[in-house]
Amino acid sequence: MRPLTAKFLDRTIMLTATCVLVAEQYSVPSAMFWDGFAGGRGHIVGVAVTAIATFGALTPAQLWAERSQVARRTAVRQQVLHHLGRLLTIAARTAPPLPAADLGLHVWRVSWSLRRPHRRLVRVGTYRLGSTPTTRAFAPGCGVGVVGLCWKRNEEVAVNVEALAAELPTQAAYEAYEASHGGDAVMNLSWLDFLRVRHRGAVFASPIRDGEGEFVGCVSVDSSRGFATLVGDDLWHEINSLCVLLGDDGLAHV
Repeated sequence: MRPLTAKFLDRTIMLTATCVLVAEQYSVPSAMFWDGFAGGRGHIVGVAVTAIATFGALTPAQLWAERSQVARRTAVRQQVLHHLGRLLTIAARTAPPLPAADLGLHVWRVSWSLRRPHRRLVRVGTYRLGSTPTTRAFAPGCGVGVVGLCWKRNEEVAVNVEALAAELPTQAAYEAYEASHGGDAVMNLSWLDFLRVRHRGAVFASPIRDGEGEFVGCVSVDSSRGFATLVGDDLWHEINSLCVLLGDDGLAHV
């Protein structure tokens, strides 16, 4: 049960008990109706007051839901860290090995915004064994960036950004390549946006789907280099396993 649902339940029970107390006080619908209850009116008043005090002050349903959420969130984070550890093992195969702090794992969720694009991907979790490189603000729409392409296609996407950056060192070369190969070939990024993200040389993303197979978010993994070594069944197995876990959880405890 979500905390908001539990809070609504507490308030509903308290409101119901209050309505019962008021109805009894004013004999609605009739005095005979209330006198007919086992234990009489005093018993009804006692139960109603107890319910109001319990669910108004102690909010037991909300407390239970919050404790359950904390336990579930801890379990999900342990699973995420487990997969991150296995991804770091894969990253160690690169030559020279990637620094442990270089590899980043990110969880994204589709969100609504009043600004354009109205539907965008929001990063809800970042896992990295260090504070560098700094995670930069990025909330792309459908089709923008590797995660946006993952959303657009609803499938796994891998981009060798390092090779793309080496091939397109200037704005003129970048725009010519985009014109001839289409926007998806450069992740539908402007030249300035590409400059901001090209330091992450290898980027992989896989969709998180709901029970109906609809895209609700994605998991991405990035590093500064090592695309050829990282891309493969082992990496996709770890990312996709995590996507299934988060999809079953509804992205509620990231």
